Amino acid sequence: KSGSMLLNGFDFTGESSHLVSRRGIAHVPEGRRIFPTLSVTDNLEVGSFRHARLGRLSVDARQDLEMVFERFPRLKERNNQLAGTLSGGEQQMLAIGRGLMARPAVLLLDEPSMGLAPKIVEEVFETISELKRAGMTMLLVEQFAEAALRISDYAYVLESGRLVIQGAAESLRNDPAVREAYLGKAH
Repeated sequence: KSGSMLLNGFDFTGESSHLVSRRGIAHVPEGRRIFPTLSVTDNLEVGSFRHARLGRLSVDARQDLEMVFERFPRLKERNNQLAGTLSGGEQQMLAIGRGLMARPAVLLLDEPSMGLAPKIVEEVFETISELKRAGMTMLLVEQFAEAALRISDYAYVLESGRLVIQGAAESLRNDPAVREAYLGKAH
C-alpha cells in the first residue's frame, strides 16, 4: 500500500509498464500469459522489443533467441508450434524465455510453479537456479516456499499483505518457528 521501487537510482514507483521494462525489468507473469495463437519463436520475439529494428530481429535479438533455445531445447524443437498447444511446463519455459529476451537487469518471476506437475516444478526451479548461477538478478514470488528458499539468497514472508519475517533464506529455511508456521514441518 505504500513504499517505493528503485533500480539503479531510478524510482519507477507508479510508472507505466513500458517505461519500467525499458529500465531493465522483465516480468514473467503468474499464469504464463503467452500468446497462444503465435508460434514459440514469435512469442520469444515479442520479448525482444528492446532490440527490434523495423520489424526484424537485430543481431543481438537473434543471439538472444539462440541463447533461449540452448537453455530450453524443447522450445527449439517446437519453435514453429503454436504456443497454446504446448504443455504447461513448456509454456512456463516459454514465458521465462520471453522475459530473458529483453536482457533484463532484473527478472521478476510471479508464481512460476503455479499449475505445474511436481516433476516440471523441479525443472523450472532448476532453470531458475541456473539463471542465478549465471548472474541473473531475480525477484521470485512463490507460494512453494521450501523450493523458493532453497534457491534464494534473501527472503521476505508476507502474510495478508504484511511483511512478517525477512532474512537470509538459509536461516529462514532452518528456523524451527518458520518451518512450523510456513513450511509445514519442524526439525
